[in-house]
Amino acid sequence: MKILIIDDDQLTSTTWAMGLKSAGFDVINATNGQDGINQAKAQKPNLILLDQIMPDMLGNEVLTTLKQDPETSPIPVMLISNYNENQMMKDAIAQGAVDYILKYQIETKDLVDKVKTLLSQLDKTPDASSTSNPETPASADTPGDNNNTGSA
Repeated sequence: MKILIIDDDQLTSTTWAMGLKSAGFDVINATNGQDGINQAKAQKPNLILLDQIMPDMLGNEVLTTLKQDPETSPIPVMLISNYNENQMMKDAIAQGAVDYILKYQIETKDLVDKVKTLLSQLDKTPDASSTSNPETPASADTPGDNNNTGSA
């Protein structure tokens, strides 16, 4: 499994890469948004860890670019940031991020566990990942069942 880390903070990238590598992941690093987009297209990682604040572009801009490209749109993206900016978080999730992690609230071991959990969940739901809208679980249809009971 390949993880792409897009982050201009070398210390964070190196620390997380070491943790992920020790857990058996292949890790690719990119130090800015454009390099990250290029690496995502070339390497086709299983997951992208994307920093929100970088010198060339915001993480949400990178996310938008990745999600608009058919080559990279299926790749799950976790946004990571030191900034607890509510609107950025909401925008990232609305644009298709699978999670939004605050760097100062997560240890490397916890990040590795989160990555493992997410990837195993994605592996268990091949039907959801093959559809264009992964938000179609059976539980979402439950409220609609009430409509059917009215006809009895």
